[in-house]
Formats: sequence, C-alpha cells, structure tokens
Amino acid sequence: MKRRDFLRQATLGAAGAAGWLGLAWPAWAGALPPDPFYAHTFSDTQGGQVEFAAYLGRPLVLNFWATWCPPCVKEMPDLDALHKKHGHVQFVGLAVDTAANVQKFGEKVQVSYPLLIAGHGGIKLMRGLGNKNGGLPFTVVFDEKGRVSTQMLGQIKPDELDRYLANMG
Repeated sequence: MKRRDFLRQATLGAAGAAGWLGLAWPAWAGALPPDPFYAHTFSDTQGGQVEFAAYLGRPLVLNFWATWCPPCVKEMPDLDALHKKHGHVQFVGLAVDTAANVQKFGEKVQVSYPLLIAGHGGIKLMRGLGNKNGGLPFTVVFDEKGRVSTQMLGQIKPDELDRYLANMG
C-alpha cells in the first residue's frame, strides 16, 4: 500500500475508509449493545431502586450534579424546561451526593424529571463516560439504543442542547 493511501485511510476513519474502498458499513454496527452504564441500578429519593436499563428505548439526557455545586443548581431550571419541551427525551439527574442532601434539596427546588442517587461513586461513573477529571456538572446524551451521543462538561448551554435534542426526534 502506498503511503498516501495508508494516510488517507487513517484520516478517514472506519466509515470513511469503508466507503472509499467501496465497502458497505457493517450490518452489525447498528446492533451495537447499549453503553455498559445501563447495567447500573440507583436509589431514588424515596429509597426505591431504579434499573437504568428501564430508560432504554428513547433518547436520554443524564445530568451528573450535586447539591453543593452552584453551576449544577443553576442549570436545573434550564434542564427542567428542556425536559418539559422535549417529551420524546427522558431526563435523569444523577446526584453525586447523599440521599439525605438530595431529599432536602428536593423540598426547595423541584424538577419534573427523576433524581437518582449515585453517591460519591458517581465520580467513577463519570470517568467511565469520558469525564476524566470528574468535574461537575457533567451531562451525557444517549441515543434511544443507549449509546453515548454527546457529552457536555460544565453548565449546559440551553439553546445548544435544545437544538441538539430537537434533531434527535
């Protein structure tokens, strides 16, 4: 193989290289399993258990947050408004916090989407989803098949997330 052909394949990536070589994208690519994150179970604010796999089948916005994180708290009304606007998308707030703190917080600030508890183990979970430093807030959008679609570290930009979710419909 000539060097320029090798470089062209390397820069095109798997899908581009397949097309450049006249090959079809593999049929199995559409049947990839959901992200391993969906195997987790979390407590809700009432002490019940929620299997994350229950959220498969529609797009999902997963927001890692904490009661002690000012940008997290500040973005919650925007996330709530987007949840109400985009009925085809499930939203979940996953607290890197204690159940007691989240319950107390929920009495003051209410959102229309579920709040689940990851505890301090949430930092490891965020790292597994690409947030290497474990910073908050951290938002991950999954497609309906449970695969990571995009990630946002820091406070969301509501207009950008709104446009992104509108195109997932």
